[in-house]
Amino acid sequence: MKWEALLGVLGGEAVIHSSILLSGREPAASVRRQLARWVASGRLLRLRRSFYALASPYRTAAVHPFSVANRLKPASYVSLQSALGHYGLIPEHVPVVTCVTTGRPETLQTPLGTFSYRHVSRRLFFGYRAADLGGGVSAFLAAPEKAILDLVHLSPRGDSPAYLGELRLQNLDMLDPRQLVEFARRSASAKLKRAGQRLAELVGREPG
Repeated sequence: MKWEALLGVLGGEAVIHSSILLSGREPAASVRRQLARWVASGRLLRLRRSFYALASPYRTAAVHPFSVANRLKPASYVSLQSALGHYGLIPEHVPVVTCVTTGRPETLQTPLGTFSYRHVSRRLFFGYRAADLGGGVSAFLAAPEKAILDLVHLSPRGDSPAYLGELRLQNLDMLDPRQLVEFARRSASAKLKRAGQRLAELVGREPG
């Protein structure tokens, strides 16, 4: 396959899976050799096995790390510190994109950034939506209330007042205390129920 033909096939997609190319008539071995040559020449960036990104001069679509995180790991959504930082609920800059997944946990170091995936059970895989990130890009992102509860769930003693205080939460007016309590109830976790109630009280309103 010629480079120009590849760009035509992608139609502006910034991140691709090799299966798009392997589904054609060209022999798989030939396609893999060509992919390796494009990576060596700097036209393509290898993100992980079978996943590639166009180098910046060749991209016609916007690239957002949250969208890349979704593409690299099926059954995942952005949550934890990354979602809290996105909403302005914590003051710290978060250099690693943090996600939860029903798959195995792992951390990926790629040319487009570092992506950390924490495992949760299917019972806790809810409370996210497809969020518009601008430039025609979207990604599955936890609601702010669920992002906090995901962090509590994955942190030792995360429901303790001391831990919640260490988060230095800000802009609490954007949180819905009823949603906090409802997500915690749906989780069927005593730990998250305690945290949901404490966080609702921290917001300063009755959960109802």
